Amino acid sequence: MSGPSITMPKLGLTMTEGVLTQWCVKPGDIVKPGDALFIVETEKIANEVEATHGGKIGALLAKEGDVLPVGAEVAAWADDDQRFQGDQPQPVMIGAAQVVQPAAQDARPVRAEGLRGQAEKRIIATPLARRMAKIRGLDLSAVTGSGPRGRIKSRDIEMFRHHNHPPAQHAGVPLQNRRAATSMEKTIARRMSESKRDIPHFYAMAEVDVTDALGLRAELNSDNSRPRISLTHMLVLAVSRVLSGQPNMLNVWANDEIVTCEASNIGMAVDTPRGLMAPVLRGVLDLGLEGVAVASADLIERTRAGRLVAADLDGAPLTVSNVGMHGGTLLFPIINPGQSSILGIAAPRQIFRPDAAGAPVLRTELGVVIACDHRVLDGVKAARFLESFAAMLRHPARLLRTHSPHH
Repeated sequence: MSGPSITMPKLGLTMTEGVLTQWCVKPGDIVKPGDALFIVETEKIANEVEATHGGKIGALLAKEGDVLPVGAEVAAWADDDQRFQGDQPQPVMIGAAQVVQPAAQDARPVRAEGLRGQAEKRIIATPLARRMAKIRGLDLSAVTGSGPRGRIKSRDIEMFRHHNHPPAQHAGVPLQNRRAATSMEKTIARRMSESKRDIPHFYAMAEVDVTDALGLRAELNSDNSRPRISLTHMLVLAVSRVLSGQPNMLNVWANDEIVTCEASNIGMAVDTPRGLMAPVLRGVLDLGLEGVAVASADLIERTRAGRLVAADLDGAPLTVSNVGMHGGTLLFPIINPGQSSILGIAAPRQIFRPDAAGAPVLRTELGVVIACDHRVLDGVKAARFLESFAAMLRHPARLLRTHSPHH
């Protein structure tokens, strides 16, 4: 009789399948709790799946690159499967796998010379760095890592490629290059196609005056001892404050059920080497403006370094996507699966508006577009949200006050 199986875990509310991109073990390997078993790519992140129990790996039932539904068997434990805990071996439990943030292997003692030799040969690298190296045909053993214990990061891959594989110079007509899409790119393309096909999008637009908000930002940033505030930080906090007073905007359609999310959880669109990702900034209502600045900087760094975990993509009703720094006039975004709306922010533009006496006054405005899921939201809710959002930014001093659930 074969040993108990290891299955594809469920990583988030909307996950139905994942791509097994890399095996970290082979049949016959002996693993300890915390050893990486395989790497799974979901909608937009890569996760290392680690053993929760020790034992001996049996048959691998899935190949690298396979797209597998949640719960599918991917590997079996050997017949003499045992977990090592203290000095007494214990039986291994079924489905002994968990998802954790990728991290360097620690220096725990091993019990066999064969296992020690295996640990010495292992190259420590982030899942994103491994994927980038595979795509570019690079040998990871030749790359020097800049992370803890020499862990190889995505930027190490780019630096190695830049210094050792400079781009070729071509004369005349540029060549057309083709390559196969990565499994991650295929997954993103499929999920975005499903979103646009299955979610009944509708859009509402507004012109939002941010003249005073930009003035407040400049005043706050004059103190170099404090965290730098960006317009995006102000937008994210304003969104969270508005959502807290409009609970209907927190509803998300999920398989014929309506899930209510937290107003404190806001998605942030982040540009990365692998494309646009939307991690979730948590606890926004309690952070305040400077707290949002610090927390979002950490979230963006982890996103670009490929160090997100599954929980970093779940739980937000709305994502803020700001393309203003790239000069866009209007952005009509696509809703992220598992959410009910997304706010597209364009570049600030100057325009003359009449003051109370009718005289023209130069103001700075943003073009704002919200895309909504018509299964749970409607035009009145969207318009009310935009109205409150615009009012918050017209009077930005409100963002400096401690949040009260009654306001």
